[in-house]
Amino acid sequence: MQVFQEPIAARHDTGANHPERPQRLDAVNEALSDLGLIARSLAGTRWAEADETIAFISTLHEPRYIERFRRACADGRSYMDVVDCAICPESFHAAVAAAGCALAAADAAMSGSGTAAFSAMRPPGHHAEADRAMGFCFFNNIALAAQRLIEAHGLERVAIVDFDVHHGNGTQHLFESRGDVLYLSTHQHPATLYPGTGYEWERGTRGTPGEGCTLNIPLAPGSGHAEALDAFGRLVVPALKHYRPQALLVSAGFDAEARDPLAMLRWTPETYRAISALLADAAAELAAGRIVTVLEGGYDTGALKEGLTQHLAAIDSRLNG
Repeated sequence: MQVFQEPIAARHDTGANHPERPQRLDAVNEALSDLGLIARSLAGTRWAEADETIAFISTLHEPRYIERFRRACADGRSYMDVVDCAICPESFHAAVAAAGCALAAADAAMSGSGTAAFSAMRPPGHHAEADRAMGFCFFNNIALAAQRLIEAHGLERVAIVDFDVHHGNGTQHLFESRGDVLYLSTHQHPATLYPGTGYEWERGTRGTPGEGCTLNIPLAPGSGHAEALDAFGRLVVPALKHYRPQALLVSAGFDAEARDPLAMLRWTPETYRAISALLADAAAELAAGRIVTVLEGGYDTGALKEGLTQHLAAIDSRLNG
């Protein structure tokens, strides 16, 4: 498995007591160390050049928004668009690097050197809309990875599975009129949790190629391991088999775990291993083993480390065991 990370991710300073804090990276790197995985930088990839990455970001995000974000950081503002999107002068560069690592991971999954890749970066991305920041997110890293696979590698069908406890409103909205991306999300029921989107009836824009290419699976507060396995076995995996993606992307949030302070699901580390094994099996069967993980949420560092360890170990054992 190829892992990408840039040191600037730790310099995205969100301030004291913010859930999406630099210490999350310590938990991520402990998980990588336990698994014997070494993160590489963007050096040697086209995404080492920030201008190249920004140009690609503009394929999904409005240029005026990108410039607003750059200037907000340069001017020393404390947040972007909403107060929960805390920023510092380094935040723009960190978000560009996070997008670059997701793009590098997408490229790596298509290379002959390995089919599994992981972007071990922050800030996360799945709440970011085309023209605004939301929910700790600035650029939609997973959506950019999907766009890269389609635009540069010629794929016609890409699937994104999002198991963050919060619905990925930005990812859904970027692709809801398109048929070349299938978006599947398990999350705590939107009537009970931010951002309030992701109802079952949200299935893509009617009358467009995207109609039917969105599958939302809301879970009631208190749902645990059994409900997660039922959702993946009964709904997620069959939807993947019907769509037959040529690559599988995973928005991996570890905040559905019982210890997480921001939500009310009751998943365990074993839940992440079980659902990740199902996803790896689907990638092997349908997508030549091409599977890319992009880090999203997870705000209890112990739960983040353990859940990520189980996720990456399951992928490795299924694809290489």
